[in-house]
Amino acid sequence: MPIQSIVRFLVPNEGRFYDFLEQQGQLALEGAQALSRFAREKVPPEEVREAVQAVEHRGDAVVHEMEETLARTFVTPIDREDLKKLSDELDDVLDLTNGAARVCVLMGIDTPTQPMLDLISQLVASTEVLARAVPHLRKHEYQELVEASRTLRKIEKESDRIYRDAIRRLFHDPAVDAKTLLREKEMLDDLETAIDRCEHAGETMAHLAIKHG
Repeated sequence: MPIQSIVRFLVPNEGRFYDFLEQQGQLALEGAQALSRFAREKVPPEEVREAVQAVEHRGDAVVHEMEETLARTFVTPIDREDLKKLSDELDDVLDLTNGAARVCVLMGIDTPTQPMLDLISQLVASTEVLARAVPHLRKHEYQELVEASRTLRKIEKESDRIYRDAIRRLFHDPAVDAKTLLREKEMLDDLETAIDRCEHAGETMAHLAIKHG
């Protein structure tokens, strides 16, 4: 019997941790989908912010419960440091999505620019991959985790190109004033960083696949 199978037999079933991570993956997707309404349905930014923030509050509750459970549990299905790292990365995705929604209201972005629309679309795609991938961790389907990580890396590279092109245009267009530059760059920064955190979460899952596979 492989050593990993022996360890799984001896370790108590702590499916709660997988439950938390899967909830976080799904909430990251819900947050991105709520933000995408700003792009697809021309919903007022205040309404988008409230919707994303409601999802973010649910995410905070899951993180709190994860931390409380980690503190009370002696044996975990995977290293507690790995559980905490993946949980934090998934939480970062939702926090940054919420940050982008807040920027729309705080800085008066009533209509997203094309680069914003493109990055919101990329964020939805990234969180869809995450939401599908996290349940494979519970099932020890490690090849699927590696494939998800590769997909997220491709999305991040394309998103980085979109971001760089948008920033270059902002700084080189003489018609763009300082307020517009600051407002649009802040939004683009949050979106690009959220997508980057999706890739980080994918890398962590790939690392776990190699570590436990």
